Amino acid sequence: MYAIIEQGSKQYKVTEGDCLDIDLTEISPKAKAIKLDKVLFVSDGKKVKIGNPYLKDAKVTASFKTTAQDAVVKGQKLYPSHFRRRKNSKTRIGHRQKYLQVVIDKIEA
Repeated sequence: MYAIIEQGSKQYKVTEGDCLDIDLTEISPKAKAIKLDKVLFVSDGKKVKIGNPYLKDAKVTASFKTTAQDAVVKGQKLYPSHFRRRKNSKTRIGHRQKYLQVVIDKIEA
């Protein structure tokens, strides 16, 4: 069984037991799990459900590997740069995105 969910501005194909890095959202420090209810598609191999745009009765439950505070991880460092062909007109900026690391527990459809 797998599902396609939307979180933030991205879509993910998930199955039970997958480890996933999703965009950082506000969560309680004492939270044990997170519910992702923007489910676009669910398939169990035989039956397929497609939402318009979301499925009303479907949800995906995900938990954190350790605690909610330790689930925040940093991504790869990126260096966007701007360059113009003038004297001393180049800039380099460093950026490192934060993600929330979750494990998919259950897909309900």
